Amino acid sequence: MRKICIITGTRAEYGLLSRLIKLVHEDIDLKLQLLVTGMHLSPEFGFTWKEIEKDGFPITSKIDMQLSSDTAVGIVKSMSIAQSSFAETFKELKPDIIVLLGDRTEIFAAASAALITGIPIAHIHGGEVTEGAYDDAIRHSITKMSHLHFTSTEEYRKRVIQLGEQPETVFNVGAPGVDNILHLKLLEKKELERKLNLKFKKRNLLVTFHPVTLEENSAEKKFTELLKALDGLKDTMLIFTKPNSDKGGRVIIKLIDEYVLNNPEKTVSFISMGQLNYLSTIQFMDAVVGNSSSGIIEVPVFNIPSVNIGNRQKGRITGPTIINCEAQKESIKSALEKAFTFDKTKKWEHPYGDGSASEKILEIIKNKLPVNIAKSFYDL
Repeated sequence: MRKICIITGTRAEYGLLSRLIKLVHEDIDLKLQLLVTGMHLSPEFGFTWKEIEKDGFPITSKIDMQLSSDTAVGIVKSMSIAQSSFAETFKELKPDIIVLLGDRTEIFAAASAALITGIPIAHIHGGEVTEGAYDDAIRHSITKMSHLHFTSTEEYRKRVIQLGEQPETVFNVGAPGVDNILHLKLLEKKELERKLNLKFKKRNLLVTFHPVTLEENSAEKKFTELLKALDGLKDTMLIFTKPNSDKGGRVIIKLIDEYVLNNPEKTVSFISMGQLNYLSTIQFMDAVVGNSSSGIIEVPVFNIPSVNIGNRQKGRITGPTIINCEAQKESIKSALEKAFTFDKTKKWEHPYGDGSASEKILEIIKNKLPVNIAKSFYDL
């Protein structure tokens, strides 16, 4: 049996990978090796590895990278711990291929360990651009360490080839996050209110804001501007999801906690909503507000507008449901006004695929194994 090793480090990334994990787990010709690391193992971020087990997926190994700090030095130390642990785990498990998604620091640690230990990598969501975060450089670096590439649009496929990857190894399959929306049975409104312990209001906003990691000490100022813009809204429920373990993330968590404490009648916050609750919530929102990639890729499937703040996602392909604004109170207020008058009855073409990415990825991996780890540079 071919051993497919899938690695996840955050709740959001697990949500994107969950259908592919399910397909691998159920395939009689494959053996799933599921490695869990990063925020999943942190009590501060909700011990979300428990959600994975609750979904029925056996965890092969837990890679603890000791996320004790969100400073630059602390994150680099965590990466070094993760890299060493991944190398030892790869030596023990001997997977036929490692599947990685995205651009986070723990994924970079896994990719570099796989490169040195001679294990081929399949990378999902390469070729994208996010100019406001160091994730951008990490993503392209993982591309150069990988052997099979699964992009979410044709433009991104061309960019991966531009980076020197052979065209026959680069596949435009769409975004796996779209798959989950189309395959999950989402919760009804009353059931969701009961599970989240809240009552939706006349207007409802889902707020997810992350630090812009290429900017020093900007998180507090920018998130405070967002809170000022939200503060004046009448009869509006604000649902906050807390940021990932990025550099500077803890200051945003502190501001969310303080705001929710002072405004209990109109706010609620979650360390982790879980995939089903998160996606179910989106369908009842007037808009999703913040700077998360989910606002660009997954939210438009619901034909719900996304207010995209600042430069964190600058460079991504966006559709007409995305309303861009600056991280300033008045700019955010103007964007919210546009969101509240957005025509949700009009159907737009979504640029990130038809919801079959996971099936395509699995079929291609099975057909391409075993993968030759020697690569030659493709010149345009």
